[in-house]
Amino acid sequence: MTLSFSKYQGTGNDFIMIDATQNSAFSLNNEEISLLCDRRFGVGADGLIIIYKEKGVDFRMQYHNADGSQSFCGNGARCAVHFAHSLKLIEEKAVFLAIDGLHEATMKNNMISLKMNDVEEIFHGKDFYTLDTGSPHYVQFAEHIDSINMVDFGSKIRYSPTYKAQGINVNVAEIMDKNQLKIRTYERGVENETYSCGTGATAVALVYGKVYDKDKKEIAVDIEVKGGNLKVEAKRKNDSFYSIYLIGPAQKVFEGTYKM
Repeated sequence: MTLSFSKYQGTGNDFIMIDATQNSAFSLNNEEISLLCDRRFGVGADGLIIIYKEKGVDFRMQYHNADGSQSFCGNGARCAVHFAHSLKLIEEKAVFLAIDGLHEATMKNNMISLKMNDVEEIFHGKDFYTLDTGSPHYVQFAEHIDSINMVDFGSKIRYSPTYKAQGINVNVAEIMDKNQLKIRTYERGVENETYSCGTGATAVALVYGKVYDKDKKEIAVDIEVKGGNLKVEAKRKNDSFYSIYLIGPAQKVFEGTYKM
């Protein structure tokens, strides 16, 4: 089988995009996905996204981590919107289905504003927080995060008895200025630090809003990741957040074919 694909990146989080709008039966197994995402023997990517037609919405996005497992991916969803635009499935606005339900997005040039699902609970541990922003996240604030061995730190938490079975994405965040954060993320499924994580940026911004900006009904947080800059905006009601938007760039890198 010869597979046609496009390669996208959103602040350094990179994805293989596959158009299955004309083939609703198209699928790949975990071994094939892992091979495609391998940076030495395949195309190379943090994840793989398949776009299907879906009644009642503009498209359905099926996201796979590099190991083949499925989850929601914020940066991947932003790139999927850009890809859907190139397929002429949408113009400037999109409503699409993902593993965690319906999402809305708008596209202006290469900037994608993605509406995330509401977050009703943020759990406070001893010196960390956990929440679900489409994928489960662990958030800890620290200083001088560039000096942290993120693979060692993240894997110890991700494979700890508490999180080993389901897995969890691990974020460390540094407050650079008011409403300006810097983060690093270890992602489950990739099992490595990535250049960016959209659901992670969202998680960190909401925790920041809960802890450090608790009196405001709206938050707007600028987040620096290894691959660029993201923005998260949200409204709050007590300790819950709604109208959450992840905003950032998406870019097509190249397209090609791969012989499976």
